[in-house]
Amino acid sequence: MASFDSTIVELQQQVEHQIEGRLKEIDRIVDHNQWKVIDAFQRKKVSDFHFAGSTGYGYNDRGREVLDEVYADVFGAESALVRPHFASGTHTISTALFGVLRPGDELLYITGKPYDTLHKVIGHPGDGTGSLRDFGIGYAETELTSAGEIDWEAVEKQITPATKVIGIQRSRGYDWRSSFTIAEIADMVTRVKALKSDVIVFVDNCYGEFTEEREPTEVGVDLMAGSLIKNPGGGLAETGGYICGKDKYVQLAAYRLTAPGIGGEVGAMLGTTRGIYQGLYMAPTIVGQAVKGSVFAAAMFAASGFVTKPAWNEPRTDLIQAVQFSSAEHLIAFVQGIQQAAAVDSHVVPEPWDMPGYEHPVIMAAGTFIQGGSLELSADAPVREPFIGYMQGGLTYSHVKYGVLMALQAMKDRNLL
Repeated sequence: MASFDSTIVELQQQVEHQIEGRLKEIDRIVDHNQWKVIDAFQRKKVSDFHFAGSTGYGYNDRGREVLDEVYADVFGAESALVRPHFASGTHTISTALFGVLRPGDELLYITGKPYDTLHKVIGHPGDGTGSLRDFGIGYAETELTSAGEIDWEAVEKQITPATKVIGIQRSRGYDWRSSFTIAEIADMVTRVKALKSDVIVFVDNCYGEFTEEREPTEVGVDLMAGSLIKNPGGGLAETGGYICGKDKYVQLAAYRLTAPGIGGEVGAMLGTTRGIYQGLYMAPTIVGQAVKGSVFAAAMFAASGFVTKPAWNEPRTDLIQAVQFSSAEHLIAFVQGIQQAAAVDSHVVPEPWDMPGYEHPVIMAAGTFIQGGSLELSADAPVREPFIGYMQGGLTYSHVKYGVLMALQAMKDRNLL
C-alpha cells in the first residue's frame, strides 16, 4: 500500500472535515434518485425472468421491452431505447441526431463547440465520411459569453427556418466552463421554444445522470442521449447507450440504429440484460460516490495551490472535476498518479498520444474494469495550454481519495509541489 508524505496526509484530514456538510447534501440526492429508480422497477413489475438473454432477431424480448419502459419512467420521458448495440456515447448521440435530422435541416449547438469526438460526426460538406454535413445537414454554433453563459442575442440571430435541432451539451467537455444545471437547461428550453416553437431540443446528458434530482427530459427536453459505461450503467453495464424523450423522436432514432420499419422491435441482448438492469439500480449510489470524490478532489487540489472548477462548495451537475495546472509536467504527473491508484493496470504509465477523434495529443488514465468506463476512476486531458486535467468517476469514494492522494504524491516526488 502506498505511503504518502505527512503534509499530504495532514491536508487530507483538514479537507475531509471541511467538506462534511457538502457530502451530506450529496447523500440526500442519492436517496431521492435511488428511491426513484426502485419505484420505476416496482411500477414496471421487474422480475427475474426479465433478465433472460435473447438471440437472433430478439423478437418479443420482454426483458428488453421492460428495460426501455423503466428508463423512460426514471427519466420522465415518453419513450426510451436502451441497447448494448450502441458502441459509445458518441455513437448514441450520432444515432439520435441522424434519426431526427434530414437533408436541408440545420443543427444549432447553443452551448459552444461540442465535445471533440462529435466534430467528425458533424463533418464537412462533401467529406465522403457520411457525416451530417456530407448528407447536406447544416451546422452552426454560438459561443458562450465570457461568463460561460448562453449568448441569447447570438442564438436569436442564428436560428433560421432551417433550424431543426437545438443541441445542448450538459457537461463541460474539454472547456473551462461550468456544466449546465437542470434549472439552466429548463430555462434554455423555454427560451428556444419561444424563438421557434417546433424546434427539437436535444441534450447530450453524458456524465450528468443522477447528479441532481431531475433529468433534462423532466424539464421539457425533447430528446436526450447518454452512455451506459458512464453514470446510468452503474459500473456494471459492459457497453451500450440510451436515448429517451418524446416517443416520435425515439422511434426515429430506433430506425437509424437498426432499419426503417424495424426500429426497436429487434436486437438480441446476448446476456447483457441483467447487468444493464442492475447497473441502473446501482447507478444513483455509485454516482453519489463519484460526486463525493469530485468534491474531495476539488478541495484537495485547491488547497494545494491549483485552480479547480467547480470549487468544492459549488453546485454540481455532472461527475467531471477540472483542475488547471501550471505546466504540462504537472498535468502528466496528475494523470499518471491517478493511473497508479487503479486496481487494474496500475503498472501502466500513460503517455500523451494522438487519439482518434481528438485534435490534440491526449493523455488518459483508465485503470478500469470496463474499458473506457468513465464512471470508474479515470482522468484525461488534451495536452495543450491551458493545462487542464479532467477527473471523473470512482465506484467508491475511498478509491477516489486514494487516487487524489496518489496524484499529489506523484507531483511531490517530482518536486512539482
